[in-house]
Amino acid sequence: MVDFSGRRVLVTGGTSGIGAAIAAAFVKAGAAVTVTGTQASAAAYADLPPGVAYRPLRLEDRDSVLALAAGFDALDVLVNNAGRTTVPEDFDAAVDGNLKGVHALIQACLPMLSQSDQKGGGAVVNIASMMAYFGNSMFPGYSASKAGLLLLTKSLAQGWGGRNVRINVVAPGPVRTPMTIRYADDPAYGPGTAQRIALGRWGEPEDIAAPVLFLAGPGAAFITGECLPVSGGYLIAEA
Repeated sequence: MVDFSGRRVLVTGGTSGIGAAIAAAFVKAGAAVTVTGTQASAAAYADLPPGVAYRPLRLEDRDSVLALAAGFDALDVLVNNAGRTTVPEDFDAAVDGNLKGVHALIQACLPMLSQSDQKGGGAVVNIASMMAYFGNSMFPGYSASKAGLLLLTKSLAQGWGGRNVRINVVAPGPVRTPMTIRYADDPAYGPGTAQRIALGRWGEPEDIAAPVLFLAGPGAAFITGECLPVSGGYLIAEA
């Protein structure tokens, strides 16, 4: 376990699933963690990770993004986990929230992150998806935004590498969360997807948390602009 004692961490979309697991792992590692959700108050969430602070955020609303960033006077780690889509999908809303909003939050937080004194400097870890690699007929906006996030990561990492900020991205494979449970537990789709995964199972949120902490910490001090797929071998499938 990496020691993040005294570090200030912001995890967007940290009220459930992957985001909650990431937030809980940072708390366990000693960090002061703030999570965001779309509701006005933490009271709207029954299962927030213990020990976190809560702030509302709507990534498609630039005023909301700027208000969140303005509420911090210092930051060591930003994890951009929050994402959205709808059925049927609103393409513009998907790109506004999943790409443009993430970009706006990173830009607002970069000056604070550049002041971090942790080894390797301030760290941004963006959460992408296997949909950044594969097309998806139901969610083209989500796929496009996550693919854009890969190149946004590389571009910002190039620009901020000399200013004490590292920016990387994690691309999870199929993970069983409150959002995906209906697919994971589907008697056909769930096992069919697991068969494609080299490790033979869907991931759990905790499987994503540990790689995120690694990329955010001093052990990754010489890593920036990289994408780490955490897919159980989904990308190496023969078909």
